[in-house]
Order: sequence, then structure tokens, then C-alpha cells
Amino acid sequence: MNLKLRVWRQKGPEDKGRMVTYEVTDISPDASFLEMLDVLNERLILEGDDPIAFDHDCREGICGMCGMMINGVAHGPERATTTCQLHMRHFKDGDSIDIEPWRAAAFPVIKDLVVNRGAFDSIIQAGGYITAPTGTAPDAHATPVPKADADAAFEAATCIGCGACVAACPNGSSMLFTAAKVAHLGLLPQGQPERSSRVISMIEAQDEAGFGGCTNAGECTTVCPKGIPLNLIGRLNADYLKAVSGR
Repeated sequence: MNLKLRVWRQKGPEDKGRMVTYEVTDISPDASFLEMLDVLNERLILEGDDPIAFDHDCREGICGMCGMMINGVAHGPERATTTCQLHMRHFKDGDSIDIEPWRAAAFPVIKDLVVNRGAFDSIIQAGGYITAPTGTAPDAHATPVPKADADAAFEAATCIGCGACVAACPNGSSMLFTAAKVAHLGLLPQGQPERSSRVISMIEAQDEAGFGGCTNAGECTTVCPKGIPLNLIGRLNADYLKAVSGR
């Protein structure tokens, strides 16, 4: 496959940045999107140019590091797919592809396609944990949990914190991420003692980090590679209203 890439290049946070066009040739349809960028970077290094900086780690759709906008869509055209698991066979020979970093005030660009997602860490630090002492690991059935609650908690816990929801949201909101982190603890018995304080603290941290407000546009769940459902935001709002009214 031969492709034309328009890639966002930005030397640092203070650099203005610009789109730069590159041609890549003989790309295997079975290569992943990141492997295609690896091929381009190898060529740039051999030519004495600065390689394109992009986040990656596991390359197995687990860590959430590989996020980028591909033709204006977070993680690219395939639903429920991370950038590292996106393969070039989903594009056509001769295609032009625009590649940009996440665009959100709370995710400032560090270099090229790399953004600082430390704002997510501040939300987790505010309440994404439990402090109740549990002792040694109990038997699997020692604490009964309704199957519906267990399934919903597992579904929420699949969030990998990639930031696609923020990048896709017209308001730059992190509500889907925060809702997932609140829900997967709030649905389980161990998370009940801090359920109210957790949701208040995490919402406050979210606002302080500079994320926008949620207006239920729904773009977040559309691009989420793990399919986190939109109804978790409703659950978050209900928990928050109950928590602040009980103060």
C-alpha cells in the first residue's frame, strides 16, 4: 500500500505546530497503524530527520497509551478498536490520512502526537480507590454480589484511560472516564463506605483539571475502544446529587 500522511508536528508545548505531509510506500495491509508509523520513523531517522513522537506501550489494546486522532476520529475508523490494534487493511491504497494528537485543554501537547494525560491521574488520586481494610483475600463467594452488579462493575472497570472520550467530546469532557472509575467501585460492597465522598472528590478534581462539562452528546461512548456505556454518566450524576444533598 502507498499512502499520503498528514501528521501534526510540534517540537514542544510552546511551539505553534503544523501539519507535515509524508509519503509511505509498500506498507503491508496486515501491519498495524503503529507499525506503519514505525516504518516511517525508521526512514526519517535514516534521513537525519526527527522521528514522529507518539505514545505506545503494550500494543495489545490494553494500556490505553496509543491514542491519536485519525482522519478526525479518535483511534480511527474501526469501532471498539485502539490505534495499536487498527490495521492498514481498513484503509485503501492511495488514501490520504490525517494524524493528530488529542485536542483538549486538559491534555496539552508535549510533542507531536504525545499529550500530557496527567489530569486523569489527578481524578484517580482524588477518589479512585478504597481504604476499607479487607485483610487477606477472601473466598470467591464470601461476599455475595448480585450478578447484575458484578457484570456492570466489570464493564466499567474495562476503561483503559486512553482519553478518546475527552478527545471526541465537543466540550472536552471527561465524564465517561470519571463515571467508569466511580461506577466500578460504587457497584461493589467494598466501595460503599466512601461512595459519597468519592463521587464528590472526583467530580471536583475533574473540574479543577480543566475538563469541560457533559451535555450528553454521546460522542464519548461512540469512540471508546472498550465500549463503556453512556448510562454510567447518568449513574454518576445520580450519585453526585445524592451525595451533595446529604452533606
